Amino acid sequence: MKKASFREREGTRSVLASLLAILIGLLVGGVIILIVSLSNPNLGLKGAWEGIRLMAAGLFATGRDAGGALTFGFNSTSFGNMLFRAAPLIMTGLSVALGNRAGLFNIGAPGQYLAGTAASLSVALNVPTNLVPVWLVWLMALLAGMLAGALWGSIPGLLKAFLNINEVLACIMTNWIAANLVTWFFDVSRMKNMLEGTKSGYIYKTSTVLNDIIADGTAQTVGSAVPEGAVVTATRGGVATAKLGLDKLFSGSQVNAGILAAILLAVCIYIMMSKTALGYQIRACGANRYAARYAGIRDRRNIVLTMALAGALSGVGAALYYLSGNTEFFWNTYQSLPMEGFNGIPVALLAVNHPLGVIFSATFMSMLQICGQKLTELTAFNEYITNVIIAVIVYLSAFMLVIKTWIAGRHREKAVKK
Repeated sequence: MKKASFREREGTRSVLASLLAILIGLLVGGVIILIVSLSNPNLGLKGAWEGIRLMAAGLFATGRDAGGALTFGFNSTSFGNMLFRAAPLIMTGLSVALGNRAGLFNIGAPGQYLAGTAASLSVALNVPTNLVPVWLVWLMALLAGMLAGALWGSIPGLLKAFLNINEVLACIMTNWIAANLVTWFFDVSRMKNMLEGTKSGYIYKTSTVLNDIIADGTAQTVGSAVPEGAVVTATRGGVATAKLGLDKLFSGSQVNAGILAAILLAVCIYIMMSKTALGYQIRACGANRYAARYAGIRDRRNIVLTMALAGALSGVGAALYYLSGNTEFFWNTYQSLPMEGFNGIPVALLAVNHPLGVIFSATFMSMLQICGQKLTELTAFNEYITNVIIAVIVYLSAFMLVIKTWIAGRHREKAVKK
């Protein structure tokens, strides 16, 4: 049997299809910028050119010079923030990709993300750090987020495995149940930010030091400043992900070791899926559940386990984001679901459900978000243009099989002509 050439391999076609989807998405974004510029006399072709440059290379934008021209170079803040934002996207992308490999469409990542958020913040802001080492509290909070996400993800898995209820419907329901439960939980908790009156709808950052004191016989919670004569009973908070020197490399940014943890977990998922019996069973169930059962594979167990693992990954994504110590959670979640969960879908599609590809597609999506910010900061355009680009990429990614078939047909036509 003749060995397939590099251009004819399935992996090569997948990469080319993803790159084509990205290219078309960027072209559509450029056309939109051009149309908006030409319809606005204050922008014109010069404004269009600036918008296109920022859309393509906004990560390198450093501002404007004295003459008002855009300047570009290494922007440590933008690069660091890109990596910081990529960490939760890698985890939710892995969550969706893992479900897809098992033949399950995990649209429940937002709910799993919320479950992980509630659990990780609860541990980080309630375990007394004057009794338990901060690093151990951080680890406990991460594991709590993972377990909460796994528990919430297993619900659609159980419904699918034993009642054959479509996982998409089950995930949509659990998403909104999670949103309302988390809203209620934070509303009645003592984690609401009461130190800053303008942030009554926010949860404390995990880096905030909270002292439970007894003053005049009344228990109360204050920030790091303790009233004179008060007796401190417990110190909570003060938990943040280690920087490991990344803050020096990318000064002025929010980056921390969370990106390294996300990459490590992506590698672990790749090894599990490609080198272990469990990964083979998950892929077999995804290819044909009933044939896998005939071959002796426990399909129901693998469906539940896959959804639990997918939920755990989403929960870890939330924990990595909110345990950073520099992010706040807005608890009024019933009005909307976290976009990090939904953005895991295009990340997985663009990576063709490959765990290592998720690292790069998540970083690309994060880069687009930074470019959108630069569009808003430096021009009259707004960041929603990048949302259009992402939407086009998602739409084309859904037709990935058609694109790959077209590429294969082009190769065959060239081979026949030769």
